[in-house]
Formats: sequence, C-alpha cells, structure tokens
Amino acid sequence: MAKPAKQQPGLICKNRQARHDYEIIETLEAGLVLVGTEVKSLRNKNGHLNEAWVRIKNGIASLEGAYIGLYSEGNRQNHEPVRSRRLLLNSREIRRWQGLLDKKNLACIPLSLYFKGPWVKVEIALARGRKKYDKRHELKKKEAQRDIQVSMRRR
Repeated sequence: MAKPAKQQPGLICKNRQARHDYEIIETLEAGLVLVGTEVKSLRNKNGHLNEAWVRIKNGIASLEGAYIGLYSEGNRQNHEPVRSRRLLLNSREIRRWQGLLDKKNLACIPLSLYFKGPWVKVEIALARGRKKYDKRHELKKKEAQRDIQVSMRRR
C-alpha cells in the first residue's frame, strides 16, 4: 500500500510537473502582492501553478499565468482569476537573476505556493529545460532507486 505524500502545513499548491520538465538550479522564496479576495480564495486552496511562469522586466518580477479561483462569497469587486501578480524580491536578487536569465538559456518558474504565517509566499526556481531523453533517464534512475529501497526493506 502506498504511503500518502508528506505535506507542508501551509502548502496551497505545487507545480509537480516543473521538477519533471526542468532541472532546478537555484530556488528563492518571494512574497506575493495580492488583493483580499485572492487571499481568502487561497485559504480555501483554490488555485494552481500549472501554466505559470515568472517574468522579470525593468527590474520588476511578476508571476504570470497563475490561476487563483474566484472567492465564492466575493461581491462585484472580486479579482480576476488569471492576472499578473507582482513578486516582492530584493532589487539585488532581481538584478542577479535577470543577468543569469540573459546570459544562459534558463527559465524562471514557480514551484509552490504556500502560507508562511499570514503571508502568501511563492517558491520560484531558476531552471534549465530538460530534453525528452533526459526525462527518460531521470525516470529510470528513480525507478532503480525505488527498486533498491524495496529490496532493502524485504531483508
């Protein structure tokens, strides 16, 4: 019988496909500028990062394509589900990541969205895209590791 996956206490959603499609080079925690109904909707775990990415333009980092569902008790001032949301990062970190993105063929993607106290944080990563054969190689490696663990437990 499979064990349930361990979850962080404040975890809202994870971009599980990101670790499969990309090789993670470096991660960073960033704050997120949200409106009130977005926070209430996220408390109900109503959001996902499947098609989201991070854009750095003119020294401003923003989260694009992230979906945060409408708040059910919201009124006419409810938020748009998919919109650009500003990331709160130190300007030095933004400049450094912008330089890395310009020099190398890298992407900036969100990995997870979670609560840290009363604040919503997003874990972003500097990543390099994997080729199809790299993905297959990683799956073989994980499968071999799993087989080793199973055989060790049987002893």
